[in-house]
Amino acid sequence: MGARRGVLAVTCVVVAVFGVVFTVIRWEQADRIATAVSALGALAAVGVAVWAALPGTGTRTRVRVSGTGKAVSGPGGQAVTGVSGAVAAAAGEIVVERTGDADASEGGDATSGVRLT
Repeated sequence: MGARRGVLAVTCVVVAVFGVVFTVIRWEQADRIATAVSALGALAAVGVAVWAALPGTGTRTRVRVSGTGKAVSGPGGQAVTGVSGAVAAAAGEIVVERTGDADASEGGDATSGVRLT
């Protein structure tokens, strides 16, 4: 079971348990328990929001390119030895090492390393 389904299942069980507890106990006790649970839930929500806003290592895209060959571009063409892509896709870490030669002597455009569009 995935983490998302696990969280959903636990949440449903907790809601069901509190629903049963609130129907069985006296109103004064239910009021106190509901207040305490609401305060703890609010604190947990603030903590989760802060945690989600912090940069994480597991959520970023990582690209590693090493030891690529030669890129030769003909007239009007493009060649990349390394990494080529949109800037949005490069939001994570990109490591490019030992890229091959980029040859655009025939015209066109050649890149050795990283080309972000």
